[in-house]
Amino acid sequence: MKIINTVSELRKAVDAFVQNHRTIGLVPTMGALHEGHKSLVERARRENDVVVVSVFLNPTQFNNQDDLRTYPRTATADAALLESCGVDVAFMPTVDEIYPEPDTRVFDLGPVTQVMEGAYRPGHFNGVCQIVSKLFDFVKPTRAYFGEKDFQQIAVIRAMVAQLGFDLDIVTCPCIREDDGLAKSSRNVRLTPLVRKIAPNIYGTLKRSLDFAQDHSLQQTHDWVVDTINAFPEMDVEYFSICDGTTLQPLENWDDSDDVVGCITVYCGDVREIDNIRYKG
Repeated sequence: MKIINTVSELRKAVDAFVQNHRTIGLVPTMGALHEGHKSLVERARRENDVVVVSVFLNPTQFNNQDDLRTYPRTATADAALLESCGVDVAFMPTVDEIYPEPDTRVFDLGPVTQVMEGAYRPGHFNGVCQIVSKLFDFVKPTRAYFGEKDFQQIAVIRAMVAQLGFDLDIVTCPCIREDDGLAKSSRNVRLTPLVRKIAPNIYGTLKRSLDFAQDHSLQQTHDWVVDTINAFPEMDVEYFSICDGTTLQPLENWDDSDDVVGCITVYCGDVREIDNIRYKG
């Protein structure tokens, strides 16, 4: 595995791959890698001649500077994991390398960015689009891989790809979970022992809501999920949206869409956890 720290060196490597007609799989990450990231890398390895993984903690997508400050940084362990997975290139740049000057681009991607995370984390998705568009430009991947845990992010990136005309496939991969159901997340290491025991009730409640929804209205299901999770100590639902799986706009009735997804964000102590579940589609 080659570790590359500069854009110029990355472009040189990519040009050689392209000239040799090799397909490139890109896995963008912010580091603090875990089994979820590993699953993305392994799929990219199966489906491409070359695998490039970026490890970059992108400051422009953090609207909360405390969240940026406390985000885990494990560069040595990250590099070891990527090498064990057979990655060809690990791109591990500094902030100054990616942003030699401020990125002032503002992306207008419509309603898909204005709900849920877009409403609660102003500027977050603009920062996501800034870094992902840069990576797509640097790497020119055949395919880029993203986990379904970040359900809204995938919809935003698809909209950005369509708007900017990138020629690549966005590949979505299933959410990887701990044995007790908690979605794998780099932030899980910040959970206190007590909260770590309780946090799996997020997904547990979402799964139980599939049965509840069979004979209850959409609003009743929404309220039941929120009330059930909030009843646990140290758990506080920031939002739960039952929405159309494509437009991400909230629904009023189950029959309003054939593609229905529930997206939730819960504060577990002071750690913000996201998850989702599909009701229809």
